[in-house]
Amino acid sequence: MDISKELREQLLVYQKNEITEHHIYKRLAGKIKSPENRRVLERIADDELRHYKDWRSYTQQDVKPDKLQIWKYYLISRILGFTFGVKLMERGEEDAQDNYEQLRETIQEAEAIIRDENEHENALLQLLDEERLRYVGSIVLGLNDALVELTGVLAGLTLALQDTKLIALTGSITGIAAALSMGASEYLSTKSEETAKNPVRASIYTGGAYIVTVLILILPYLILENFYVCLGCTLAAAVSIIAFFNYYISVARDVPFRRRFLEMTGLSLGVAALSFLVGFIVRSFLGVDV
Repeated sequence: MDISKELREQLLVYQKNEITEHHIYKRLAGKIKSPENRRVLERIADDELRHYKDWRSYTQQDVKPDKLQIWKYYLISRILGFTFGVKLMERGEEDAQDNYEQLRETIQEAEAIIRDENEHENALLQLLDEERLRYVGSIVLGLNDALVELTGVLAGLTLALQDTKLIALTGSITGIAAALSMGASEYLSTKSEETAKNPVRASIYTGGAYIVTVLILILPYLILENFYVCLGCTLAAAVSIIAFFNYYISVARDVPFRRRFLEMTGLSLGVAALSFLVGFIVRSFLGVDV
């Protein structure tokens, strides 16, 4: 079949995408412990290779995979979890599916490839049996409580104490004690529920998320001198944590990002503002001066 130069260049781009995704899925499949998940990934990898060959039958030209993309999604999946990595890649495939739609009348294989791409998405939705996502509720609990409570505590202490090292010390003690308390509460709560979650792991995820958040929020007070600048950096870090985590959940769980992000940000900053006001009242009207 003779094709135009423009169509040939377009198909070469599709070829590169397909062979790149073939290598990504193949590499991830080799790292998955679950036999069921591995089989699905291998099947998808084979489909991507077949799509590559379909496009090659028209272009009569081989294309090398994008090694940077392969390493990018491989590392993302290893660091942030398999589900997040493949879901993020699938979002990119949605654009490819839209482009394939335009080829229905020109190339007959386009119909089969579109069907395969839709099956990929449905198959990947079944691969959400990942530990960190099973315990995402525990992570949210620790993260959310740390952001709301500690931003409020640090805001209040900033105006009341006005000493970065003293604020860091007080905030650290408060945060670590709260993390241990949250972990213990999550253990007892999970143990009392009829759930497949392990109580010890649930408590570790909750307490761990709390402590990591505490360390990030306290850090500015350990390295900077101006306590107002420290507070600004802490609030910026809190918003960044909220944005990252909500983006992670929105990709991995297919839930809206904007509403959850605005809700958590408003809650954390609102509590911080009220606590800052309390610190002002304590310092001004109760005669507390450190």
